[in-house]
Amino acid sequence: MVPPTETKAFRTILAGGDEHVTSAQGATVKTHLSYAEAMKRLNEIDILVIVGGGTEKVLKTKSQPMGLIKAFTEQQKKNPARERTLLSVCTGSLILGDTGILSGLSATTHPDFMTKFEIICSNAAQRDMADRADCVDARYVVNNLRFDLGENEDENPYLLTKKQYREKRRMSQGAPPSPVEERANGGRRASMARKGSISLKMSNTRRESVLKRAELRLGGLRVLTTSGVLSGIDGALYMVGALVSEESAEEVARVMCHKWSKGVVVDGTDV
Repeated sequence: MVPPTETKAFRTILAGGDEHVTSAQGATVKTHLSYAEAMKRLNEIDILVIVGGGTEKVLKTKSQPMGLIKAFTEQQKKNPARERTLLSVCTGSLILGDTGILSGLSATTHPDFMTKFEIICSNAAQRDMADRADCVDARYVVNNLRFDLGENEDENPYLLTKKQYREKRRMSQGAPPSPVEERANGGRRASMARKGSISLKMSNTRRESVLKRAELRLGGLRVLTTSGVLSGIDGALYMVGALVSEESAEEVARVMCHKWSKGVVVDGTDV
């Protein structure tokens, strides 16, 4: 995914080893560019999505997209000020695990491959003399959840007090805002929109701590792993909510007639 053009929030490009790629289920898609071309255009990519299927050959030969994943991660570590996300779907996380990128992070994969995933992550940790990954059973798992970092609400709009969290939960369930919130908002219902990277860039009142982001694992690279295929949709909706707004994510789910199932957000609360 690359920066938006015209009025769309995202523009998607597909990369592969061949012009036409066939999935494990027999569906064939046409790619936009080769892996070599994708490597040259890495600086344009904000979200790198690694899909599952065909992982055995990749793991055995250490071939693409392994090099693409490592190069993308290195870009984040060299430039922590840039917001980037690495997202895997289904068994795509096995490739991430073998690269060692998941070391010290929490991650998930398709339930049928969980044991294999744990072995791969354990072997990678021993090879690199690094921390093991925490393999968990969840719809999706998010590490480094936000890039607008801060110690208090003024610096970080996602750092909620217990009172604010309860109020957001009430509103998400259709309950009217409390009298206190009505007064605080001049009689208007508070927005459920999340101030993602787009909103943050337009704001002169908030400044993220690049130094603090640089101290996070992988230079603050957001790493999101999902379990099965439909869980990949849930993870994608999380990204829409994070980078655009909660309302946008809910609307996308509504149009698809999909019930958004939330996953696990490490060191944070996904509301």
